[in-house]
Amino acid sequence: MDIVDIRTLADAAALQCVAGAWRSGRGGAETQVVDPASEALLARVPAASASDIGEALEAATAGFDAWRRRTPLERAGVLRRGAALLRARAGRIALLLTAEQGKPLAEAQREVEQAADTLEWHADEGRRVYGRVIGSRWPGTQFHTQPEPIGPVAAFTPWNFPLMLSAIKVGAALAAGCAVILKPADETPFAAAEMVHCLNDAGLPAGALQMLVGVAGEISSALIASEAIRKVSFTGSTAVGRLLAAQCGERLKPITLELGGHAPVVVCDDADIDAAVRSLAAIKFRNAGQICANPSRFFVQRAVAGRFIEAYAEAAREVRVGPGTDPRTTMGPLANRRRRDAVEALVADAREHGARLVCGGHRVGERGWYYAPTVLADVPDDAHVMREEPFGPVVPVAAFDTLDEAIARANALDVGLAAFGYTRSMARARRLGNELRAGAVGLNCVTLMQPETPFGGVRDSGFGRENGSEGLASYLSVRTVATAA
Repeated sequence: MDIVDIRTLADAAALQCVAGAWRSGRGGAETQVVDPASEALLARVPAASASDIGEALEAATAGFDAWRRRTPLERAGVLRRGAALLRARAGRIALLLTAEQGKPLAEAQREVEQAADTLEWHADEGRRVYGRVIGSRWPGTQFHTQPEPIGPVAAFTPWNFPLMLSAIKVGAALAAGCAVILKPADETPFAAAEMVHCLNDAGLPAGALQMLVGVAGEISSALIASEAIRKVSFTGSTAVGRLLAAQCGERLKPITLELGGHAPVVVCDDADIDAAVRSLAAIKFRNAGQICANPSRFFVQRAVAGRFIEAYAEAAREVRVGPGTDPRTTMGPLANRRRRDAVEALVADAREHGARLVCGGHRVGERGWYYAPTVLADVPDDAHVMREEPFGPVVPVAAFDTLDEAIARANALDVGLAAFGYTRSMARARRLGNELRAGAVGLNCVTLMQPETPFGGVRDSGFGRENGSEGLASYLSVRTVATAA
């Protein structure tokens, strides 16, 4: 299937899934899906109307009643079949993902595989949701707990990993026995819709998994206000997270928030510099730097700063920027115009503050939202790029003298999603692991997220965890039962 076929398919697609049926939205507004590589319009998507949302809420209640009655083994079977269908349709789904989001096809294929892995892991973990017997203080009385699905869930996912992040929320909620209404980002609805197709085709009851596309504020407000929705999960910006948390707080609804970060990297003078640069560059330029846990503030001990900067610039120059459908491409465009413009502004501001441009710092090509991998040296802490997550292929480097100084500067912001440290010293590694304030810390590595490990932030990066048994537990309510003989 080439890009022309994708456009034809996308234009014809009905992207509202309500009560197991796919249809076009009935709202007056529309959203547009644009190819980041060419700026060409891929599709106009009619937005969900108030009646669409209302029908989805009604169907979610019925879908939850049907799905929660399935045994954990039956639920696991449906999730595993859904994962198998994702893999069987991976070629088509990856092309859609590259077309709407811009990432290289190899990365899109990897995301499909990760989504399938995530569904499978949650399928198995859902079979291991156990209660426990608690010793009683009174003779003849027994206490035990019963974990139960919390109820219908509203899940909101962003555009950077639209398939994988949807799979994390949907997989955990369904494994727990909850129904889900998924609201993907307007810019990237097609890969998420394919996952919903796969899971519904795998045997979900109507209403157990639905999808709405449209005006984000209208959909989120209506879902959160409804008594049908008992839990909310959101991945996105801190500003929107605050708004949704306030709405949930008014209604005493639990919410999981995975919000923005600005991950510091502390590179000590005893680190293996070549190995550090290889691992950091590999993840930094993945998805054009649009990763919430991406290393994005680099503090390098002064004695090795020059060598680190030179090696990183060499790695950046080797990145091949181009359309995701070109097999030679190793980094695609940024996902939208506002992201490209924001990165451009951050680089300009850093240079105005005295930073030295080592490489990059410019747009690539005449069409598409491309930006060259960029390395900045001698970046002061008051430059915007050191205080605002760039969410792009920018590497701002600042030197430090002592580890105390580096940790203090790394912890100076109110966000704390991820952090990284590089050193050969066990004592330094222990300090970095214990003192860097973040929900996840990578020491001499950048791999932080897998289905088995909980992930989430502290402070303004949100609360709650996704993945791992902790993520599944957030979709459960625990009942205590006391029985007297």
